[in-house]
Amino acid sequence: MRVSLISTFTAMAVSLSALLSPQVLASSGIGKVDLVVVTKSESNMALLRDGKVLKQYRIAMGDLPTGHKIKEGDQRTPQGRYILDYKKADSAFYKSIHISYPNEEDKLRAKALGIKPGGMIMIHGQNPRSPLPPEQAQQYNWTNGCIAITNAEMDELWKAIDPGTPIEIWP
Repeated sequence: MRVSLISTFTAMAVSLSALLSPQVLASSGIGKVDLVVVTKSESNMALLRDGKVLKQYRIAMGDLPTGHKIKEGDQRTPQGRYILDYKKADSAFYKSIHISYPNEEDKLRAKALGIKPGGMIMIHGQNPRSPLPPEQAQQYNWTNGCIAITNAEMDELWKAIDPGTPIEIWP
């Protein structure tokens, strides 16, 4: 009886540790991603790991989403490869994740044109002052050049992104 009780207890402990392993914890949601790809023309943001799409979101962008961001205030979302370099929990738009715009190429272009490239481009949640429900607000480009998703989606993204994750923003 004592041996069977010990083996039952050991089997339960092994089962419990398997349930709490990092692999199992990661699979309970989408887990960590290693690349974010935004396709502006499709208003789409895809989360990838090892080249496989794990999740996609409909996004809202700046009022003038076509073309690369050139200067501060142009209402455009940048294009190119950047880094999601830090998270901001106390954002004016729920939570936000900073995109490393402008990169060196953006800065050189702006300097050559004698303009400021702008900055503070983020992926963020909803506008708390919007009268529209989240799904309806996502049908419009309303940001100043940022990428917006719903607050519920932002909670999911927040868990999936570590600072240093690359983001590619395509036309």
